[in-house]
Parts: sequence; C-alpha cells; structure tokens
Amino acid sequence: MGRATIKSGTINLLNTIVGAGILAMPFGLKANGLLFGCILIVWSSLTSAFGLYLQNKVAKYTDQRGAVSYFSLAQLTYPKLSIVFDSAISIKCFGVGVSYLVVIGDLMPKIMESAKVKPESILMARNFWISVFMVIIVPLSYLKKLDSLKYASFLALFSVVYLICLVLEHYFVRDVDVPGKHIDYFGPISLTSTLSSFPIFVFAYTCHQNMFAIINELKPCEKDGSQTRQSNIIIRNSICTALVSYLIVGIFGYLTFGNTVNGNIITLYPKSSISSLIGRLCIVLMVSLSFPLQCHPCRGSMNHVYHFITQGVAEYKVRKADRQNEREGYTTLTSDIESMNDSESAQNESFVSTTPMEGAQDTDGHDPIIVPLTSKRFYIITTIIVMLSYLVAITVTSLAHVLAFVGSTGSTSISFILPGLFGFLLIKPLGDATKLDTLEKFCKYGGLALSIWGVLVMFVCLGATIFLGATH
Repeated sequence: MGRATIKSGTINLLNTIVGAGILAMPFGLKANGLLFGCILIVWSSLTSAFGLYLQNKVAKYTDQRGAVSYFSLAQLTYPKLSIVFDSAISIKCFGVGVSYLVVIGDLMPKIMESAKVKPESILMARNFWISVFMVIIVPLSYLKKLDSLKYASFLALFSVVYLICLVLEHYFVRDVDVPGKHIDYFGPISLTSTLSSFPIFVFAYTCHQNMFAIINELKPCEKDGSQTRQSNIIIRNSICTALVSYLIVGIFGYLTFGNTVNGNIITLYPKSSISSLIGRLCIVLMVSLSFPLQCHPCRGSMNHVYHFITQGVAEYKVRKADRQNEREGYTTLTSDIESMNDSESAQNESFVSTTPMEGAQDTDGHDPIIVPLTSKRFYIITTIIVMLSYLVAITVTSLAHVLAFVGSTGSTSISFILPGLFGFLLIKPLGDATKLDTLEKFCKYGGLALSIWGVLVMFVCLGATIFLGATH
C-alpha cells in the first residue's frame, strides 16, 4: 500500500500545520512582547514535535506501522473510549474545515471590493464564492490517499511563501506608515494578555490528525531507510519549516505595525496595493486547498465511530470475556475476522486505504483489529462531510466561539493528551530486553508529562475562551 515519500509526507504535514493561523502570529507577539512571544512559538513547536515523535514511536512499538490509528491504539488501551477519541477528532476536523469555507466567504467579497466591483454584483455575495470554491474542493476531498494531495499542498505552500515575502517586503521597504506605534521588545506584558493569546501558539502546530495516515502510507526503502526514520525526518522538516515561517511573519509583522497590529495582518496592508490583493487571494487559495486535509482524518474517524456503534459493543464484550479467561495482555479479536465474511465488506466491494488501514496488530502477535471501509461507505461518508460543511458554511457567518471550544478540547486531545497517553502506556522493552533503555524511559515518562501538559493547556484555553473571550 505504501507509496508516500519523505518529500510528499513533509509537504502534506506542513500544509496541515501552516494555515490561516500564521496571520495571527504578529498579534501573538503584540500580546506577549517580542522575546517572550518568540519563546512561546518555539516552546509550542517543541511540544507539538514531541507529540508527533511519540505517535511515530508508538506505531513502532506496537508493530502497527502501515496500519496505525487512534482507534487501533485505543483498542489496546481503553477500548470503550475509542468512540470518544474519534468523535472528538471528527468534530474538530469538521469544524476546522467549515471555518476554511467561512474564511473564503468572508475574504472574497473584500477582495472584489478592492478590485472596484459594484456592491450589487453577484461577485460580492459570500455564498457565491463558497459555492465556487466548493467546485475545486469537492474532487480533492474524494481522493483516497493522503499522498494524492501532495500537489495541492505544494500549491498551497506557495501561498505561504508569498505571504512571507509580502511581510518582509513591507518591513524593509518601510512603505507602511504607522504613527505612534509602540513595540515591547521583551515581555511578558500581562498574565491576562498571555492567557488570551495562548491558544494562537498552541494550536498553530496542530497536525497530529494526519500523522498516522502519513506513517501508514510510507514504506521502507534502501535509500530512505525504515518507516520510523522517514517519519522522523518528515516531523523534523515540517516543524522546523513551520517554526521559521511563524517567526518571520510574527517578528517582521509586529515590527512593522507594533501595537496597532490585529489578529489578521493581511488586512492591515493597503487595499489598493496589487501585492496585498494577491496576498489575500493566496490566503483564500491556501485555506481552500487545506480543506481536503481536514476531510481525510474526519472521514476515517467517522468510519471508526460507525464501526464502534454497529459492531464495537459486541466486540468489546468478546474482548472482556477473553481477558477474564486468559488473564493477560491484549486479546485476539476473533469476531473481527468472522465479521469480515458476514459484513458488506465481503460483497465484492474493494477496500480503500484511509486512516486507519484495514488492520492493526500488536507486539504480542494477536490478530489484526479490522476496521473495514468499503468503497460504498467511503463515498457516503465523504459526501456527508462535504454537504454538511457547505450547508453550515453558507448558513453561519462566524464560528469563532464554537471553534475555540472545539480547538481547546479536540486539538489538545490529539496533539498532546492521546500521543502522550499512548506513549506512556504502550512503550515497553523490545526484543529480548527486560528493561527500558534511556530513550525508552524518556519517551514513556515524557509521554506522561505531555499528557499532563495537554490537560493543563485544555483548561487554560477553555478558561481563556470563556472568561477572556479568546477566539483565535
């Protein structure tokens, strides 16, 4: 199955990381001071990278490379909670996807206004532009492999490069006059401003929902090495590139506008400028091409939820009985293989590879945990996601507060809590070893620390949303 490469994996993961949040980086530095804000950007990159690293490690230690998912790992730890995990992932990815459509609907009329389009023109209607871009988004959403999106992701990253060049150009040319601007070079400014802006940095690196899909689509080769090595390189390349991009836009954007900067730096540049107009179009292109990267994990998680509801309860009872009989470790899901013969998967329908793959096997050699996704179900779930996203986007004009709550819970769960928890519970000595070596201990207990950090971040972000009105 594996056909992905280090290059395609890096491009897709980087495009998942760098979204519209890059526009808020200067505002994040304004709220914290230049030095302290940069420290928060770097710290967030380190915690996010460690979560990705633990996902890669757990795939190795449970021998699930090529077949790993949050669902399959939940079956080895807390099977009854797997539906909770995947529900959170699907809701989070769906919400972010809808927010991309809302951004398109908000930005395109402003772009048309800058282009001197008459107010009564259909080109000034937000729903018209959402519909137009859905024509581009829909075919990409039906691609079955994440690797197939590498060209769309590559095009989206050109938009990020243009934005970086735009910020640097206006800073060095100094063609933007900001009277009385003030810059705090150190910080922090206040506890309130730090807490209210904290979600900007924490969620800037959220991409963990696609990491398992990338691991699944890699394959060992003589040139690039094992899947684990390739995944580590992808993580390093993606996080470092995102970090540099955030620092450049944040630092030079803040130095340009100082304390007058807002949560979307692109709106501060002259509307009549051709370069600013192109910059806004690039943002629209970037978020539209990022929608399929949210659809992919959302579809996989919805399939898991469906599988759990229709078959998972019975399977859990089988596993519970097996544990009582065997009194050891993980158990064989004998009902899975049987269900394959009785379910729709046996009806001459080809399987497609999404997140997860069709099976997963633990280190003790038990049978795969089968999560079937037939072609029929693939198209049904994808159609539901696309249609619901479109209907919500044209109906609701702002999802800021809803997304703040979803991000505070869903993003922290998939970025910190679950990777850390799985690392703590599933990393154990390999081969003939009876004790953990130094790296294994670091990953295991570092995973516990990451989970605790995730819980802390969740409460801080929820508090900032409820009491401080943070919506970034």
